Amino acid sequence: DAAVPETDDIGHGTAVAGIAAGNGRASGGRECGVAPDAELIVVKLGSRGRASFARTTEMMRAIKYVIEKAQGAALPLAVNISYGTNNGPHDGNSLFEAYIDDMSEMWKTVIIVAAGNEGAAGHHFSGKMRQDELLSAEFVVAANLNSLYLTLWKNFADTFSFELISPNGVSSGEIVYGVPLTVMQTDGTNIYISYGRPTRYHTKQEVFFQFAGERAIPPGIWRLTVRGVSVVSGGFDIWLPTTEEVSADTAFMQPTVSNTLTLPSTSVNVISVGGYNSALGSAAPFSGRGGNNLPDNYAKPDLVAPATAILTARPGGGYGVYTGTSMAAPFVAGAAALMMEWGIHNGNDPFLYGQRVKAFLRRGAKRFPTESYPNPVWGYGALCVKNVIDELAAHIGD
Repeated sequence: DAAVPETDDIGHGTAVAGIAAGNGRASGGRECGVAPDAELIVVKLGSRGRASFARTTEMMRAIKYVIEKAQGAALPLAVNISYGTNNGPHDGNSLFEAYIDDMSEMWKTVIIVAAGNEGAAGHHFSGKMRQDELLSAEFVVAANLNSLYLTLWKNFADTFSFELISPNGVSSGEIVYGVPLTVMQTDGTNIYISYGRPTRYHTKQEVFFQFAGERAIPPGIWRLTVRGVSVVSGGFDIWLPTTEEVSADTAFMQPTVSNTLTLPSTSVNVISVGGYNSALGSAAPFSGRGGNNLPDNYAKPDLVAPATAILTARPGGGYGVYTGTSMAAPFVAGAAALMMEWGIHNGNDPFLYGQRVKAFLRRGAKRFPTESYPNPVWGYGALCVKNVIDELAAHIGD
């Protein structure tokens, strides 16, 4: 209508909103969301001319917008971000992550982010180099793919050279660090290699490989060979785009399953939510996993929530079944809204926002005796609203 001149043609946003705050009207009240009385601020992400393409800069603007709206209304805010990208260092130290951490400290705010669906996607490769050593990362490129990137992050003190070999055996030749941008063509595909610099947010260096051309990238097994020219540390990580961008048919041949959280769930201050199968009590293999390159002062994900075969609202009315960590995050966002209602609105805990909400969600999480916690799959355990409320009631006045 005139008030909201946008529609959800995909269904993702409607499903997420239904889990967090659906009122159950279509089912006569039987299928409500976690916090059905919550008020919603909905932002549709996009880019001019490409309505479904979300950018990190647009996400940053969206977060600022909803926080300002909530502050103007004098209401606490639980921000749900069911979005993720692999384009970044995955260690909490990018501009994108730093901005979200800063904004999480504004007003009475909690930011909840889905951990992504990259756990079993094969889109991460890690290696450890020695001086003059050669390491190869082989990856399959699906057919009919016109654009692709690899983002490699390493210690700035190290110098590597690279070689790309196409499925047809055509070599790029050795790519030696020199100018900030190198442009070449390999097997009919234009390849742009850019070398980043350390910034005020991180000490690492990014080497970004962009594949593009007027025709499809040659499908099959490509090989990126890395040589240690001058090695001090030697560690490096490479990420392919997310499954949503390139499908599951594009992947590393020998992937690394750790450090598969998508940005911005790697931000320090957010509540990062992985997914599990609540019917079976088992971890969801697709759920993004934490790893050993994250800061020592936190574990990621923070906790998990139901993410498999979730019944929720769909565009146009009625209900549909959805799977993914995008569906897990709004369970926690709704729980955070209930917590802040109990604490701030009802006067039981006027400071129940920010990291305090995260702390109680972690404390009240359900933990299975067969697991040790926190861990890179489950975090501190599975969301349990009853446990959290019991813990809050036991700590009134603390």
